[in-house]
Amino acid sequence: MKLKSFNFLLGLLTLFLFFTPLKTEEKIDIWKNKEKKETTEKEQLSSEKKNEQLNLKSIKTIENNQNIKIEDNINNKKEESKVFGIYDPAENDFNLNMWSSTKAEDIYSSLKRLKKIKLSRTANQILETILLSFSYAPEGMKDEEFADIKINWLIENEKTSLVENFLKQNNEFKSKSKAVQYLVDKNISKANIEEGCKKIEFIDTKIKDSYLEKFKIYCLVFNNKKSEARLLLDLLREQKQSDKFYDDKINFLLGMSDKTTNKINEDNLLNFYLSSITAKDFSYKPTKSTKEEIWKYLNASNLIRLDDFSDKIRLKELEQAANTGQVDSETIFNIYSQIPFSLNELVNAKNNYRKLDFNEARPLIYQKYLLSEDNDTKIEYLLLLEELFKKDKLLNIYSKFLSDKILEIGIENLSKKYQEVAKSRVISEEEFLLGKIKYNDKILHQSKVLKYFLDQENKKKTQKDFDKIFKKIRKNKKYFYSAKDLALIESLEKDGFQLPANFNYKELSKKYDVPKNLLQLIDKDQNAFLALKIVEIIGEDEPYNLDPETIFFITNLLNEMNLIKIRNKVLISALPQRI
Repeated sequence: MKLKSFNFLLGLLTLFLFFTPLKTEEKIDIWKNKEKKETTEKEQLSSEKKNEQLNLKSIKTIENNQNIKIEDNINNKKEESKVFGIYDPAENDFNLNMWSSTKAEDIYSSLKRLKKIKLSRTANQILETILLSFSYAPEGMKDEEFADIKINWLIENEKTSLVENFLKQNNEFKSKSKAVQYLVDKNISKANIEEGCKKIEFIDTKIKDSYLEKFKIYCLVFNNKKSEARLLLDLLREQKQSDKFYDDKINFLLGMSDKTTNKINEDNLLNFYLSSITAKDFSYKPTKSTKEEIWKYLNASNLIRLDDFSDKIRLKELEQAANTGQVDSETIFNIYSQIPFSLNELVNAKNNYRKLDFNEARPLIYQKYLLSEDNDTKIEYLLLLEELFKKDKLLNIYSKFLSDKILEIGIENLSKKYQEVAKSRVISEEEFLLGKIKYNDKILHQSKVLKYFLDQENKKKTQKDFDKIFKKIRKNKKYFYSAKDLALIESLEKDGFQLPANFNYKELSKKYDVPKNLLQLIDKDQNAFLALKIVEIIGEDEPYNLDPETIFFITNLLNEMNLIKIRNKVLISALPQRI
């Protein structure tokens, strides 16, 4: 019985042990399945979220693509357009679209009016800034037309260095050959062929211009590259771009012919130059109809002379040519110094000159001046000579010469008798730049606050100076705030300066009107065109010559347009007191 009981218990134990791993494994499988189930659910949720995110991204991508397409359409239109210029528009508070709201005919009309005005230095500086900034063309004007306007203005105003800068910064434009020819002719007229030949680097294969090709061939001859010159000459002839006169001159210079015509060709400066260096015993007598560039070349090459000093008519013609700028004034004084006078005539020049015609008297008095040693005597004869030029209306020859000679002598080296009159004859490019600024803190627009606009003072220091000066001025109950004061105050506020809380300058400004037609241009976003209008308003005057009300409304407009750099140009001319 005991044995049976033992065997029974052993059997139960064996069965228990046998089935226990199965149950454990079953439990493990259940947990695994549960984890798998949870993982699957998480993956499904994650997948759904990803799909939602992808859908959102897709929607955003579509929206962005639509925006990109719209922007691309705008940019493509701009990319199709070319911009030409020299200056970064942002440097002067403009942008590439500075002319986009302006019609072509408005610009043409304004520039046509400006051509009739001899603009002041400041007006010219502003015009140069707005005209030569890189920008898209105005409405109704082709890009190439806009480039032509810029090049024509540069050439008409003889901005030689700027023409070269324009060529360096702008690769292809229709009037490129015109710009290069201008530089070439400018150097020929100075008799500086070596420098002129360097400008050939601007000529590329796309420029098909017979004049420039001819000059290029001559430059090869000039630099002793005759074999290359022959090859280009043959090509030029094949293209039927050469002519009989040019062939004759180049053949002679290449040594292919031992003789050449002595005919002087005035059709263009290159032909005239070739005539002058190849003709035997070259002699040329310019007339009133002679081209300006030929006059300049004759000056530079010392080819203007008076062979017969008794030829009063010829001397008078040369004097008149000098007065109009065709002949260098120095040439006239060189001729004066060569005209022979007897010792008696020179000794008694002061008495005898009255018996002579003015153009005979001028050389005599000039030589008397050269022989004078005493400074007062020199100035006496210089002033006498001035009268003789004035009587024949030839002061253009003499004014700069007189000023230079006075400066050579030195006003301080003259007696008091002549100091004042001598000082009044001294001239400069800009009279207001002759003297230093004299600051007067009793008058706001003449105070040292102006140093800020001259970039000589930082903002913090200027604010302190302004507060101090303004406080003193406010104590003076009789002080009158002029239009110039208000122009200064408004500009300071525009630049972020703090004004006294109890000072309402806008109320004082109401009595000064700003033209409504100009204000409308601001509303139409025509900043560049409005700046062009301001150039017209300034015109021949420097800003310091304008009336205070005009200065106020000009600075008011410039502040409204955020054209701060141009505004500062106006302020530093218009406001300071100079000595």
